[in-house]
This record gives sequence, C-alpha cells and structure tokens, in this order.
Amino acid sequence: MNLNLKKVFFGPLTLIALTALIAVLPVPALAQAYPARPITLVCPFAPGGSADIMARLIGQKLSEGLNVPVVVENKPGAGGMVGSALVAKAKPDGYTLLLVTGAYPAAAALAKTPQFDYVKDLAMVSMVTSYPFIVNVPANAPFKTFAELLTYAKNNQGKLNYATSGIGSISHLSAELMNVMGGIETVHIPTKGGTSALSELLGGRVDLIFEAPTLSLPLIKSGKLRALASTGHERYKAMPELPTVAESLPGYEVYSFIGLAATGGTPEPIVQALNSEIRKMVSNPEVSRRLRELGGEPQVNSAAEMNVYVSNELKKWRQVIDGRKIERQ
Repeated sequence: MNLNLKKVFFGPLTLIALTALIAVLPVPALAQAYPARPITLVCPFAPGGSADIMARLIGQKLSEGLNVPVVVENKPGAGGMVGSALVAKAKPDGYTLLLVTGAYPAAAALAKTPQFDYVKDLAMVSMVTSYPFIVNVPANAPFKTFAELLTYAKNNQGKLNYATSGIGSISHLSAELMNVMGGIETVHIPTKGGTSALSELLGGRVDLIFEAPTLSLPLIKSGKLRALASTGHERYKAMPELPTVAESLPGYEVYSFIGLAATGGTPEPIVQALNSEIRKMVSNPEVSRRLRELGGEPQVNSAAEMNVYVSNELKKWRQVIDGRKIERQ
C-alpha cells in the first residue's frame, strides 16, 4: 500500500493536533531549550560607573550558570533610556536583557514623550541587590552631620549645590525629595554622567552628592569623603554608625537597586528560567560577599513582585517631579 506521507504528517487535522500538543506541553519545556546561543546584557550607562561594575559581575555569573556567553554592551544616554528602549523594542526571546537600576523608574517618570510603555514593554525578572544612597560631602567640609548641613541650608537658601549624573537621575530626584521634605533650596549641578559628579565633589567644586555605596565607600574609608547620612528607612548595615536622612527628615526613604529585565512579551518559561538562575547566583556565598563589598544587600524577588515595585517607584518619582515643577525631558 502506498502512503502519501505528506498528507499523513502534514494534513490540516494533524497540524491542529500538533498545535494543541504544543499548547499543553509542560511549562518548563520551552525553558529547557533556552539559552541556545549568546545573550546580550545591555548596561544603559557608561563604562566605569557603579551600574557597569554590577553588569560585569552579573554577566559573568549568568554566563557561568547558563553555559553560554553573556556579552555586556554599554548603551548610555538619556538617563538610561537609550539602552532601556533598545531592550524594550528587541525581539522578546530572552536573548537581549537589560540591567535595570533605580534610575529606570526615575528617568521614565521624567520622560515628556514616552518612547515605549514603561511598565508593559519590559518584563522584570528579579532584583539582584538593593542599597541606599549615601549623602557625601568633601572631607574638609564644615558639616560634621546631616543635621548641621540641613540647618545651614535652611539659613542659607540656595547657597549649597549638589552634583548628579544628570537631570532626572535618581540622585537628582533624591536631592529634590530632600529639598521638599526639608523646606530648603539647594542648587542642582548636572554632569555628563559616569563618575563625573564624584569628581566634582572630590575637586571641591560642589558641596554634596547622593552617591551609591559602590563608588563612595572606598573613598569614605580612605578619608577622601565624609559621609553624613544614608537614605534608607533603617541604618545602612555596612555603616551602622551612620544616621539616616529620616532621622532628621521623618518619612524620607530612597533605595536604589540592580536587577534584570527582558523584553516585554518574553515567554513566561524563559522569564522564570532567568529568575531561577538569578536566585542561584545570589545564593552563592561568593556572589553574596561580592555584592556586599560593592555596597548592596543581596535581594531576589519574583518577576511579579519586581513589576509592582518598579511601578510604585515610577509613581513616587512622578509626584516629586510634579511637586518640584521639574521640566520633563
């Protein structure tokens, strides 16, 4: 008997049956085939900054865990929005990932014309670490405490200035939140990003900065900077002797974070596979130790939890921008 193999295996009913079979495959099936080729991890900031340092660490450990090359590409610009937009518009297959930082919801809140849907077009995977900012002044500054700085600022409105990586950066909005809650006016000096703000402070050209521990801790320990306060709701574990801003301004709280995101619409099994890999990575004692050395606390969460957190941060910074009448870019 002669069989028409084309009809047997590729007829309409068979195709329907195959489609149904694929639909009911176990959730991990798709993830098992991932990844099959190199992954690009986009760092939306310039080389040399705290985000870039974290991107290199995460990329290395993801590569080791997934057994494929993870190539870090720096795509700076627009407060991180250039790199974020690149990932948001990429093919949703899990091969283009984004290093998400606390700057993401801040920059998104400042956007005058959205380039993409800031909630839907990125699929959050998990946090990796979180940390407060540290309010730093030059080592020879007259202020020994944050309370002293605040008193001076109240009595000398507009005379203190602070440097940041740019308008709408999380350090900018952190300082503006201080202005709102402290009833003070300090002058914003935006820089070109990277370590520029830190260089301005070390050079004595600005009065204070809000900086991530990754870059500021070594300079504090060496005596080149003086730390006045941390921005978390509780004292920073690496410097328990350091007061919080909230001890002078009750209710003040700012944390930044480092996490991972994929393109919106990436299949859920791939997102979960990446989340699982992040959990393994962060639970590694060597990685946890390194994250603490870089100034953060290891922290993981579910993709859904991270989505909620980022959405809430977006709302918070929009309120600060509107309240301070900061011009959207």
